[in-house]
Amino acid sequence: MSATDDGMSYLQSLPRRVVTLYVPLAVFLIVLLFPFYWMVITSLKPDAELLAADGNPFWVVAPTLAHFRKLLFDTAYPRWMWNTLQVSVISTFLSLAASVLAAYAIERLRMRGSRTLGICVFLAYLVPPSILFIPLAAITFQLGIFDTRFALIVTYPTFLIPFCTWLLMGYFRSIPFELEECALIDGASRWQILVKIILPLAVPGLISAGIFAFTLSWNEFLYALTFISASENKTVPVGVITELVEGDVYHWGALMAGALMGSLPVAVLYAFFVEHYVAGMTGAVKE
Repeated sequence: MSATDDGMSYLQSLPRRVVTLYVPLAVFLIVLLFPFYWMVITSLKPDAELLAADGNPFWVVAPTLAHFRKLLFDTAYPRWMWNTLQVSVISTFLSLAASVLAAYAIERLRMRGSRTLGICVFLAYLVPPSILFIPLAAITFQLGIFDTRFALIVTYPTFLIPFCTWLLMGYFRSIPFELEECALIDGASRWQILVKIILPLAVPGLISAGIFAFTLSWNEFLYALTFISASENKTVPVGVITELVEGDVYHWGALMAGALMGSLPVAVLYAFFVEHYVAGMTGAVKE
């Protein structure tokens, strides 16, 4: 019997599977999915049921769509969703384009000090946004783009490019150098190698970096709160918090409905590209 078979035989007993597999998995799923369940039931509860002291807080007795109706027709939520999508998509594409060039230059050109440069790029990602938004606010004022979506499109790459570059560096490192050497012998240029060889092989890594960049852009709060003040230009994270909280009055139903609808695009994105995402994190090309 091989070592693998001997190890898996430990789970053949039902009590052992329950204790070591099913119970931890059930606890993990409950902890992971409970916030989404709470958002769903809160968004479906009428105000009278939300504010009632009695009753079961984990279930909905009389579900209603009034909170979704208020969110979609009485607020600028559709506009916020469009702003968030537009800013996230454009910022992601710009950051990926810059990160691909930077990661390829650092990892594949074998220049002196490339490792140190790669570490510096990642350290730039570790700089807290709470420090950067002050000088960035002055820059957006001087450029005349304050309180516009373009201010977010310009500032989001400041934290997207370092992270995507570091992620793509690790993936480019897994692609054999012999492929480039053969292409150079055949007369291919560096640009042709990048476009026709490296990028097709790095599609899982690009998808993984793109998902991370899109998620970070979609959920970003500090820059959007600082650089945007007009209601029609706000993104979902800022609009839901600032427009649905009136003093000490929290419209919990509409807040949860907005949070639920705002989390669906990212969840769908992960569901469609989960295989490429895992491949991009592990590195799919080996020598």
